[in-house]
Amino acid sequence: MTSAYEKKIEKRRCHFSPLERDEMIRKYAYLVKYIAGRVASRLPANVAFDELVSAGSLGLIDAVDKFDPEKDVGLKTYAQYRIKGAILDELRSMDWYSRSMRKKIQDVEAAVQKIEARKERPASDLEVAEELGMPLEKYYKTLSDIHSAAILSLDACIRNDDSDEGSGSTFSEGIRSEDDPSDSVMKKELKQVLIEAIQRLTDKEQTVISLYYYEEMTLKEIGKIMDLTESRICQIHTQSLIKLRSRIRRYQK
Repeated sequence: MTSAYEKKIEKRRCHFSPLERDEMIRKYAYLVKYIAGRVASRLPANVAFDELVSAGSLGLIDAVDKFDPEKDVGLKTYAQYRIKGAILDELRSMDWYSRSMRKKIQDVEAAVQKIEARKERPASDLEVAEELGMPLEKYYKTLSDIHSAAILSLDACIRNDDSDEGSGSTFSEGIRSEDDPSDSVMKKELKQVLIEAIQRLTDKEQTVISLYYYEEMTLKEIGKIMDLTESRICQIHTQSLIKLRSRIRRYQK
């Protein structure tokens, strides 16, 4: 016997006729290469662009099949969200960083937490370096290494510190539930946590996060605006995400 939930999903998947479905996929196919290109521009050169396109294409098909016209969002917007999510899922499945690299991220997180608990203000680069017992230049090198080896994102999967396994969900997936009446409350609460976490970043970190995620600029483009090298922007971006990752994970516990 088909459940009410299964009927709901089936109804959503049958919204477009086969002909309309193919037409919608062709119409928004350009979004796949565009989004894959934007993501690839932020990744190491050894990333296979075709793999990103393949994952994004599956995301587009999923968006068309699951699109609900009764929701207050257009198909193009929904498709962009699903395409990017599918690409990020593919990157996470590749298990980009090693156990030793995760240890470096955890060490930076712990240092930031200790400093900000003592100082009750954002931790400076020099303070974090000193807490880690290393020269400032070595700390910057550590941030660059983390960025080169890891896919860090505000939408990234939260991994278990004690293993190499992911939690299997993203922040967005964790707060999204069509049938949960508390969904809007959870989203509102998480937004507030994220706003407060961003406000606790330094001015430079806030600027980089804003330009990277809201304006969707590349690190190189941000560097030109801020008159800093791409390498320095990379370090600021990585440090910002480690700070945000730490604060949001504390919220999830």
